[in-house]
Amino acid sequence: MNFYLDKRILNLLVIIFLSFLSFAWTFWIFHDKFELYVVLWVILARIIASVSIFKDFSLSWSRVTQKTFLLKSLVYMAAFIVYMPFLHGKIRIAFMLSELFFYLFSINFAMYLYYMFVNRSKIKKDKSLIIYGAGRAGLSLEEEYRNTNYKIKYFIDDDKALQKRSIDGIRIISKQTLKTKVKNGDKFDLLVIAMPSIKSRRINVIYERLGGYFKEIRVLPALDEILSDKSFVKQLKKISVEDLLARYPKDLDKKAISSFLRGKTVLVTGAGGSIGSEICRQCIKYSVKNLFMIDHSEYNLYMICEELKSKNIKSFMHSVLDKKALEKSISYCKPDIIIHAAAYKHVPLVEDNITYAIQNNIKGTKNCIDLAIKYGVKKFILISTDKAVRPTNVMGTTKRVCELYAGNVETNDTEVVAVRFGNVLGSSGSVIPKFKKQIEKGGPITVTHPDITRYFMLIPEACELVLQTGAIAKGGEIFILDMGEPIKIVDLAHKMIELSGKHDIEIEFSGLRPGEKLYEELLIDESDQETRYSSIMVAKKTKYNIDKLNSDIEELLICEDKIKKLQEIVPEFTHKP
Repeated sequence: MNFYLDKRILNLLVIIFLSFLSFAWTFWIFHDKFELYVVLWVILARIIASVSIFKDFSLSWSRVTQKTFLLKSLVYMAAFIVYMPFLHGKIRIAFMLSELFFYLFSINFAMYLYYMFVNRSKIKKDKSLIIYGAGRAGLSLEEEYRNTNYKIKYFIDDDKALQKRSIDGIRIISKQTLKTKVKNGDKFDLLVIAMPSIKSRRINVIYERLGGYFKEIRVLPALDEILSDKSFVKQLKKISVEDLLARYPKDLDKKAISSFLRGKTVLVTGAGGSIGSEICRQCIKYSVKNLFMIDHSEYNLYMICEELKSKNIKSFMHSVLDKKALEKSISYCKPDIIIHAAAYKHVPLVEDNITYAIQNNIKGTKNCIDLAIKYGVKKFILISTDKAVRPTNVMGTTKRVCELYAGNVETNDTEVVAVRFGNVLGSSGSVIPKFKKQIEKGGPITVTHPDITRYFMLIPEACELVLQTGAIAKGGEIFILDMGEPIKIVDLAHKMIELSGKHDIEIEFSGLRPGEKLYEELLIDESDQETRYSSIMVAKKTKYNIDKLNSDIEELLICEDKIKKLQEIVPEFTHKP
């Protein structure tokens, strides 16, 4: 007979002994005749309830908590109430409650003593932990951490009313009290931020004020990312630069997005890229009828197809420059909505490949818009960029030409709009993956200029706002997403070094690259208009005779001096090679 079985038998004997003891005590108090068959039936009922619900013979002695204490009490009370009156022949409330009290007290007290002095003593508490947030998530984490080598020293909460209380003997303190304790010599290993509903700005504040006091900081994922069937501790993640910089729009209207997409047929170009692939994910999330994806990269298209694996998707592998293939795809799909994300976006690479970039970005976009109009697509959304504002590089200028075409072409019944926003966190061309690789190699991190700034937004939030613009678009607009405040890239580099724990990594300034400017702008002037969403604005429309624009684009595609021709079409273009 193994130890596991012996332990079960031992637990059974303890339960039987305590049941007899509670009955004997109760009978002695009430001076009643000891009825053995009643005792046996009630003990049997309790064992059946205990085994079927709690499996306590093997588990409850090592895992009992206040929660199981209460649940057991309710189950045992129910078993007693059901069996006792019938077996005893009459209902005796006082007797029943007295015996139940003695039994529940004795069995649960025995289990809790085992937990406190036997099971808990097996674990050496050699690390200290503080939980930020005394709400439901914090309480769940506190319960999970009991059987680990972490000793929970304090809760931190910003609610002053809670700061006078404690949870299971653990004090709730303020950030200032924590700072005082650190000054007095206290040291802590781990800070857990247990507030899944807070925004990145608040996480950033907590990190800035308290990050230096801990060896490690972990955070629960956002509320809609938490898995209800998984341990909170297992879902904790290291705090990342995305957590600190992410900006969650306060007026994201998911109902409007759902109404815009649900039951529609959507075609996405550049579907394998950072933006295009997330647009595809959102389309599946919001239950489109059919999703068609175009990309010229076999690998990128394969990856998004493998990820989605939905029955209502179909992919086409060709470039938007191939007008015949594009027309065949659109005529086959008959989309209600086209979202055009295909473009070359990497500024230095475009500067080195001006001719093909102009063809891909301008001619490719023109092909998509013209065919959308020809086949009566209801809505066409062009993904643009903040680099189209007073551009200093070819990439931004090509996007500005696309905006001009989208805003002035004769669209018939097709609503053609452009959406302009800045950098997205973690995209293939973002500075963040580059910095991560440099940190992994031991540095240095290369920043082009100490004063360079950029706007940042999470890819999912940016894409949802893009789709939200589609819900309110009427055609001809250039929508601008509110990207918050610009961030200095050197500050971003410092923060990523701090988070990595490799404090010896240096930062080197390499100088501005071709076409790069110190700061990006989202608006040309202050004449932008508000929408019903504060996160979405509309730029003033720029008029451009469409016949002349078509002629200028044709000339641009074949001329030798493409920079000069781009400057004619976009007078505010100041090239910085």
